[in-house]
Amino acid sequence: MPKPLSTLTFKQAKQIKWLLTDVDDTLTWEGKLPAETLLALNKLNDAGVNIIPVTGACAGWCDQMARLWPVHGVIGENGAFWMQKNAKGFTTREMVAVSKMKHQQSELLRQLDLLLKDYPDVTYAYDQRFRFCDVAINLSQDREPLAENICEELLNKVKQLVVDGQRVNAALSSIHLNVWVGNHSKRLTAEKYLLENGAIKSIIENEIAYIGDSLNDESMFAWLPLTFGVKNILPVLPKLAAKPAYLTTQKGGYGFVELAEFILQSKQSNEIEDCLLSS
Repeated sequence: MPKPLSTLTFKQAKQIKWLLTDVDDTLTWEGKLPAETLLALNKLNDAGVNIIPVTGACAGWCDQMARLWPVHGVIGENGAFWMQKNAKGFTTREMVAVSKMKHQQSELLRQLDLLLKDYPDVTYAYDQRFRFCDVAINLSQDREPLAENICEELLNKVKQLVVDGQRVNAALSSIHLNVWVGNHSKRLTAEKYLLENGAIKSIIENEIAYIGDSLNDESMFAWLPLTFGVKNILPVLPKLAAKPAYLTTQKGGYGFVELAEFILQSKQSNEIEDCLLSS
């Protein structure tokens, strides 16, 4: 089981230079981004922590995050692409050509349309038209949550679909069932992002951490040694083979703030120690 965040040492926390984070119900809570969360993102950024949202969110949302939030970049649609804004401009890096993604997405939608005829109460996510690659089936976003057995049934059926000779991928988040074609994932694209941004050695040096809340964060929990779950992950912990190492006492964005404050305190303690040594 995850250990309480309070058991993390300042020495571990102040090593964090890259903080990868899920978005829905990790940075947000009850469908909104708390003001405290945005303030925490700004403070972390000012303290030199590179923040990378790694999310199932659509390209439209990721464009907004990458342009307006204090983040290093954004990995979207479960690893289909990343977006990055810096002094050189705004760039989008896709794992495969957009034309191929859109072709496969179109075929995927055709097959899912047929499957969902048996589920008249189930619809696609409201932001589906802003997606490059995946198809998001709405489980609980701005609607009455679907029963857990229906979610599991849909997941199992979707995983049997084949597009262009490939078995499709599917992952449950806290709000959607995300379905896509291709070999990309949160973990694989995050690794490429870090490699291309000169941070791959930071993995070995425990300078990279991840925080999440859901089943589709499992590959990240399995990959990195320093991982965190916000409190609302508790109901799905028994289903995770790889669990976060630490757990916050607060839910969603408020749990993220709790972690952010811990990291900031650890870095401030380091500054105080430096001042004392130099005096």
